Order: sequence, then C-alpha cells, then structure tokens
Amino acid sequence: MTPEIPGFDRVRLPGVDGVQLSAAVGGSGPALVLLHGFPQTSLMWRHVAPELAAGRTVICPDLRGYGASDAPAATGPDTYAKRTMAADVVAAARALGHERFALAGHDRGALVAIRAGLDSPDVVTHLCSVDVLPTLDSWDILHGVRAAVAWHLYLMAQPPGLPEAMVAATADQFFGSFLDAWGSADLFPADVRAEYLRACRARVDSIVADYRASAGVDLEHDGADRAAGRRLSMPVTVLQQDWGAALGFDAAALWGAWAADLDHRTVDAGHFMAEERPDVVVGALRSLLSR
Repeated sequence: MTPEIPGFDRVRLPGVDGVQLSAAVGGSGPALVLLHGFPQTSLMWRHVAPELAAGRTVICPDLRGYGASDAPAATGPDTYAKRTMAADVVAAARALGHERFALAGHDRGALVAIRAGLDSPDVVTHLCSVDVLPTLDSWDILHGVRAAVAWHLYLMAQPPGLPEAMVAATADQFFGSFLDAWGSADLFPADVRAEYLRACRARVDSIVADYRASAGVDLEHDGADRAAGRRLSMPVTVLQQDWGAALGFDAAALWGAWAADLDHRTVDAGHFMAEERPDVVVGALRSLLSR
C-alpha cells in the first residue's frame, strides 16, 4: 500500500498545457502550497502538512514529471522550465478556488516556488525556500573540486540520451545515493524509501529534463530578472544548511539580492529538513505566515 500524508485526500488537479497534477489536500481556509524536492514526492511533507492544516487548506502536489503527476515528454526547453512548473502550481491552486496562496518549497520545489514568486507576485503571498539557492547563484558558487558535491547537476545537464540511459541503468543506486548522502540511515522508513525509489525509477526521463532545464532556460529566466532588477516582493523565509561555510559564499547576502523582506535562517540539520526536523520547518512556516 502506497504511504500517504495522514488525514489528506489524494486528488487530480489541472496544471497547464493539459498536464494533470496529483496532490494531497487537507484542512480548510487560506491556502498553503508545499512543493517537494529531489528525489522525493509530496510524501516528504507527511510530518509538516497535518500540523499546518488547522485553519488552512494545505496543498501538496507532485511536481510535473514526478510522483503520480503527469510526465509529458520534453518536446522543448519550456516543458520542464521552472516557469512552466510554477504555472502548473498556480493553475492547480486556482482549480481548488484559491486565487492567492502562501508557497513553500524544498530543493527542486523551492526553485519552482521562487519562479512562481517572481512571475506571479500578485498570487504568492508568502514564500519559503528550504535548502537551496536560486538557480543563477547555485551555478555561480560551484568552482573546481568543490563542484563535486553537485556532480549530478553536471550529469543531467548533458544533451538528451546518455544521462537518461545512465540513470535508468542504475536507478535505485542513483536515487538512493542522495537519500543516503544527504540524510541519515534511519531517516526514511522502509515504505517511504521504497516509494521514493519507485516513483523516481518511473520518472527518469522527466527528472533529467527538469535538471537539464536548470542548466539552460531557467538560467535565462533568472538572468533576465537579475538584469531587470526584479526581486521577490512578498515576505520570504529561507531555511538552509551552512553550505556557505563549506563552499565559501555568503548565503544570506546572495538571498538578500533577491528578497527585500528576508528572514534567513541557518539550520542545524541535513538536507531533508521536513523529515529530520519537522518542528523547525513548521515553526518557521508559522512565523512566516504571521508576517
């Protein structure tokens, strides 16, 4: 039996271009959308979402190309652009009657959330990013052997064909290596780990396409916003490991260039904070929503 977020219903919601998103939805009231990261699905919010569903409608979609959501073939660079994936999220929330919503994302989901905040500032009321830098900054801080920590970014940035074949040939080892390297041995119950691996194994091509977009069209979009001086206008909270100390950059300063109303917090936790330290994530989101 597939594990689910306790007390939430699984629904299908329309994105854009005919794509349907699978989402776990619970609670009632103003909307809060939670976007998962890699190599995960909406299940990663299973400890956080129920805590926030009192007085709020909490919507946890699988991103296009992940989990039980549709995974269209990447017929061009825009299919998995974060701009397109952000438009999916806006459309899905609107289908549930929410024209405006708060938005939080982890890892890949945070990149989608950032793009939604930049493209739809009249829709996104609050924004939380968990353990990622904006795409433009992520590539800028990777230099020399330090870039080895993000080796998968370079693999999946390659032209279509070889990356997909390499990942598919070792799918469980490939995706499992990130669960092991970025988490702890006992962080994921057996059924949850099995579900993450199953879901990723079934979505190799679209996951690679998502990453490939971040080495191309997503950079173009971020660069255009930076050149135009666009910033996130809503209150922003960032939760991040101390990657700056390890890789030699000032994370708060990088984020400050994107957000004027910024609460930047360094968290003593691994990458999968919503599962390792759900109390910290819930507390930060409640604080953000009160601003």
